[in-house]
Amino acid sequence: MGLLEKIKDIEAEMARTQKNKATEYHMGLLKCRLAKLRSQLLEPSGKGGAKGEGFDVLKSGHARVAMVGFPSVGKSTLLTKVTGTASAAAAYEFTTLTCIPGVIQYRGAEIQLLDMPGIIEGASEGKGRGRQVIAAARTSDLILIMLDAAKGEVTRKKLEKELETCGIRLNSEPPNIYYKQKSAGGLTFNSTCPLTQMTEKLCRDILHEYRIFHAEVLFREDLGAEELIDVIEGNRKYIKCIYVYNKIDMVSLEEVDRLARLPHSVVVSCDLNLNLDYLLEVIWEYLGLVRVYTKKRGEYPDLGDPVILRNGATVKYVCHSIHRSLASELRYALVWVSGTNISHRIFIH
Repeated sequence: MGLLEKIKDIEAEMARTQKNKATEYHMGLLKCRLAKLRSQLLEPSGKGGAKGEGFDVLKSGHARVAMVGFPSVGKSTLLTKVTGTASAAAAYEFTTLTCIPGVIQYRGAEIQLLDMPGIIEGASEGKGRGRQVIAAARTSDLILIMLDAAKGEVTRKKLEKELETCGIRLNSEPPNIYYKQKSAGGLTFNSTCPLTQMTEKLCRDILHEYRIFHAEVLFREDLGAEELIDVIEGNRKYIKCIYVYNKIDMVSLEEVDRLARLPHSVVVSCDLNLNLDYLLEVIWEYLGLVRVYTKKRGEYPDLGDPVILRNGATVKYVCHSIHRSLASELRYALVWVSGTNISHRIFIH
């Protein structure tokens, strides 16, 4: 029996198993076995297998945004509208056959936008060029899931399933679980809060499925088997995502209003240039980019060439972006926050 058949058998067993307290233990072991099989499917262990041709696109700019979606949802049109890069768009499917990069110039930042081929159901299993598309999405800082407003609900769930199968977790934070494998001593299981989805026995059996017999596990949140498996696997990607509903000119105003109120969603019409400016604002917000302006003593700040950094960056990051030797020579910096005239002296240690 091949990997795909084993995966389908486990998925069928999970589908017909009722979810309640009595079956939590059994479901946890099934999820563990399913995650192991999917990992083997994505990363074959054989040395003789031929490698697939990936997308050779160099990461550039201050951030990378990847567009993922089924064929003919407007990815190429959006790339052309917001970057000016020519990408073939037509009324038939699979117009784009490779990854086409473009650059969004916005608020002084250069944001790389990737137009990738449309994926099909089963992309996580290697159908079409699904693996190459999802591999490129894993390297991005933000994912735009392009959807047709007329059939967005159905395709949205299918795309989320494909990405989740390949280890991409959308709009979620890493589980607050401390895990460390040891060489001896057995299992040390603790928690800082009451657990309703995990027991020490289930944790031990999940670890045994991975041939791990000595480990230290500490739950800091009330989490279950799926989150523990993600921590053990250690290859999950937690990426922010925006659901872009295109072709809103083809649906009613009531439907547009409903879609616009969904979490992490933006409604646009690429053909009519509707709401594209707001989409760029949301992309900037989700990427968490900030602009830092430098000034010489006694002069006005240079507002024409900002330093683009991520939220939470320190003065050292600003120094390194200007010159790598500046941080070691600088004693302190004066920092002004936008909207105030008061400077703060920040010492660099």
